[in-house]
Amino acid sequence: MASSERAKAAAIPPPSAAPQLQASAPDGDVDWKERILIPTLLGGVVGAGGGLLSKHRKAHGVANLCATYAANTAIVAGCYCGTREFVRKTRASEPDDLVNSMIGGFATGAVLGRLQGGQLGALRYSMTFAIAGTAFDYAALRLRPHLKIPNTNWRLPEWSPIQVLDEEALAAKRAREQQLNAQRTRLRELNKEES
Repeated sequence: MASSERAKAAAIPPPSAAPQLQASAPDGDVDWKERILIPTLLGGVVGAGGGLLSKHRKAHGVANLCATYAANTAIVAGCYCGTREFVRKTRASEPDDLVNSMIGGFATGAVLGRLQGGQLGALRYSMTFAIAGTAFDYAALRLRPHLKIPNTNWRLPEWSPIQVLDEEALAAKRAREQQLNAQRTRLRELNKEES
């Protein structure tokens, strides 16, 4: 009995004195796309739309104006969303906390306003961004339940060249790739011998 207990004790690793790093939360990888990347891209699309509707289209050209507006709104949206997420992580708060939006908007407005208009611009922009960002996030929170897209089980057609492989098909594909790599290696060796 004593030897089996020793075997079990040897199989269990001793706890280390150093704290273990936990894997990042599952929301870390996916949420940044939802909370930073998608709003930034949408900001760029809205900016491009604003460029299409601008009264300066004829003077500067539609393509140039759309690209400029899209880049500027994407930069502003990316700065705001990134700052808001930084504040959320720093405060360890919920994603829907409007205080994050207020602080993120204030900080983003201060930095971008300082670049555009000095100290007075920083004050104006910070207040504007804090109010507008918080209002936008509040409206988005209120509209989110009404904009839910139903889950459709959309699948690619069988004839599509893009296919999701199951484990067996994936293993067969890996075996084919290994076989092809082995053939390529042999061909390279033959070419080296011939030359």
